[in-house]
Amino acid sequence: MKILIIGGYGVFGGRLADLLSNIPEIDLLICGRDLNRAEAFCARYKGQARVHPLALDRADIVAVLHAQQPALVVDASGPFQDYGADCYRVISACIDACINYLDFADAADFVFGVSQFDTKAKAAGVFILSGVSSFPVLTAAVLREMAKTMTITSVEGGIAPSPYAGIGLNVMRAVAGYAGAPVKLQRYGQESQGVGLAESMRYTIAVPGHLPLRNTHFSLVDVPDLRVIPPEHPAMTDIWMGAGPVPEILHRALNLLAKARARFGLPSLEPFSRLFYAVLNRMRFGEHRGGMFVRARGSAGGGIERSWHLLAEGDDGPYIPSMAIEAVIRKLLAGEFPSAGARSGVRALELADYDALFQGRKIFTGFRDDDANTPLYHRILGSAFGALPPRLQELHGSRTARHWSGLAEVRRGRGPVAGLVSALVGFPKAASGVPIAVTFSPEEGAERWTRSFGGKSFSSMQSSGAGRDEHLLVERFGIASFALALVVEGEFLFLVPRHWSLLGFPMPRFLLPSGRSLETEKDGQFCFDVEIKMPLIGLIVAYKGRLNPSDPT
Repeated sequence: MKILIIGGYGVFGGRLADLLSNIPEIDLLICGRDLNRAEAFCARYKGQARVHPLALDRADIVAVLHAQQPALVVDASGPFQDYGADCYRVISACIDACINYLDFADAADFVFGVSQFDTKAKAAGVFILSGVSSFPVLTAAVLREMAKTMTITSVEGGIAPSPYAGIGLNVMRAVAGYAGAPVKLQRYGQESQGVGLAESMRYTIAVPGHLPLRNTHFSLVDVPDLRVIPPEHPAMTDIWMGAGPVPEILHRALNLLAKARARFGLPSLEPFSRLFYAVLNRMRFGEHRGGMFVRARGSAGGGIERSWHLLAEGDDGPYIPSMAIEAVIRKLLAGEFPSAGARSGVRALELADYDALFQGRKIFTGFRDDDANTPLYHRILGSAFGALPPRLQELHGSRTARHWSGLAEVRRGRGPVAGLVSALVGFPKAASGVPIAVTFSPEEGAERWTRSFGGKSFSSMQSSGAGRDEHLLVERFGIASFALALVVEGEFLFLVPRHWSLLGFPMPRFLLPSGRSLETEKDGQFCFDVEIKMPLIGLIVAYKGRLNPSDPT
């Protein structure tokens, strides 16, 4: 199969070519206006697919299609917002030449308008699918899965790229173009308008059982989902989609510029896109992780909120937008063809197709249901709660008071500061084989843990985090509160510190206490191993042992 990729050496086209590299049956025409860049890409390309550089200007697409006669054209260039009155030139040429077509278009109006070619495409016997990327293909697949058990009325979603993912110049041009400009969307059941990059929300992407992303600032973006998803769900009244690029300080600077443009009627920010592009691609620090979320509200015999989360570690995340077209191409090679016609790619794939693509990569997904009546740890862990060993499920799976006891070993840090901190909190003194009793007492949606080591007690209050602590366990010792991520790895539940506060005031991350803390099951008993360290001080206290249910008397 011969596949012509317009923008084949660019960010999305290049990643698509990489994803297809293990398919020997295909020839990839790597096209673009700069032949030298196309040749350089082909020279360093590694894989079984055959690649060929080709100079191509969109204005010459008819002649190139006639000369090359590919089986499929993939448009990975853009920004599609800038193609003017003749924005569908490539689509028209493909229909006239009876060639199938896919694109990465992220412009809502462009993707929404493709259906005008439906009759011609059907007559030519070809499929024309637009917007075949994470937005809206993956979003739509998630919502169809949710719609099996609920009637969806409102949707919010967002993508948070890793700071190391890199952003293409054309993407930056598109974003700068609609920053501060009207964005068509649906609100309160009516066609309405938002303001690009001027409307924001915060959200925590947290795949059940995995380390969540840090709470992220998302801003409204003009993506196809806003136009093509509402018709899929007749009861839907509201939809909002955002992006959460980092560092946040630069993101907020774009917010201010977008608001200024909207407020004072300033011209487009597109002339500054090269500056934004240069700055964003040099400000790379923080965790090399990215993610995506879709949150739906609706009804299922009552009000319900359900969310889907995706987490991508390292270099796997940047490939996700190109995976939809990869999947369609692999289906074509297997003899599965989309029906003829021109439309958005909103139904190109199902969620199960993505599950197959994510296998073998550090990409994790999961659903969450917002149910306040669920026990604390179950609420935070979501579907990952069922992966815990039986004893852990027994201890954490109840909303009633309970009492467990056993034996423990305690170590204390050396030095006066470690001793002072231990004394203030009430941590036990060093001992071996000391009797331990723990009482779990529900209190207004939270849970008080009272630990007694050899008769000396100290307590903490555990609750589900909110706001920036969303999807985290918050444990409060007196004036200090610690937000902990619950991470499931095999038979272990790890409690990972993410941030902390004193008297409600956030404290610097470099002062965040650390230490390896976990729970597991061994020989049918609940086992714990807790270590608390502080920067510059070292070990404060460490205690480990085993517990079993017991009579509180």
